[in-house]
Amino acid sequence: MKRIFKLTLMSVLAVFLLAACGGKAEKTSGSSKDGGDVLAQIKKRDKIVFGVKNDTRLFGLKNPNTGKVEGFDIDIAKQLAKQILGDENKVEFKEVTSKTRIPMLNNGDVDAVVATMTISEERKKEVDFTDVYFKAGQSLLVKKGSKIKGIEDLKKGTKVLTAKGSTSAINIRKKAPETQVLEFENYAEAFTALKAGKGDALTTDDAILYGMADEDPNYHLVGGTFTEEPYGIAVKKGNQDFVKKLNEALKAVKDSGKYDEIKNKWIKQQ
Repeated sequence: MKRIFKLTLMSVLAVFLLAACGGKAEKTSGSSKDGGDVLAQIKKRDKIVFGVKNDTRLFGLKNPNTGKVEGFDIDIAKQLAKQILGDENKVEFKEVTSKTRIPMLNNGDVDAVVATMTISEERKKEVDFTDVYFKAGQSLLVKKGSKIKGIEDLKKGTKVLTAKGSTSAINIRKKAPETQVLEFENYAEAFTALKAGKGDALTTDDAILYGMADEDPNYHLVGGTFTEEPYGIAVKKGNQDFVKKLNEALKAVKDSGKYDEIKNKWIKQQ
């Protein structure tokens, strides 16, 4: 009887020990997944996945003839890959919008976002940023002949178009509280709406607006800039080694003169 009791007790203890070990192993696995080192994953797969715009002329726009995305952000991303992995072709581009870029980054769909993304204190709570890689400023795009000459003309009854999830929407509500702000999924839709007469002006960073004016000369920028919009490359929070690597790569691209070459190729001013 004592022997049976002893065996039963040992069996119960064994079950508890196995359960404890299994629970510990499961926790460790989950922790690794949640806090994975992005830079280590990049080196393992030998490729960087960048989130980029597909609808923003001069920065990231899909060429209908080739199906490839082209622009300033694309060329910068390729040079960063060249510095980090030794080959500018070791990249993959996934489309993001102002609305989806942070969720896609935090979900692990992309390693970094190079998509006309303004560094802000609010966004720093969600993602980490590199050093500034481009300095822009918010402005207004209107049809030539418009009565709107600057932000002071955005009064009650005027409509301003912009993209969802952008700092432009926040800024314009602060700077012109009486105007009606209409938000679209992306800037391509907003520009189409402007040309269809659904608004009086479109607002975003001047560099993006220059692309629209370059596309359709019936539109131009007015009033100069009324904000500073420093663009940064965003990575998932907690990956400081990757941020450091990107900053080193960015500095190398600038020091080599390649940055100015890319900028002069794409960024047009009126």
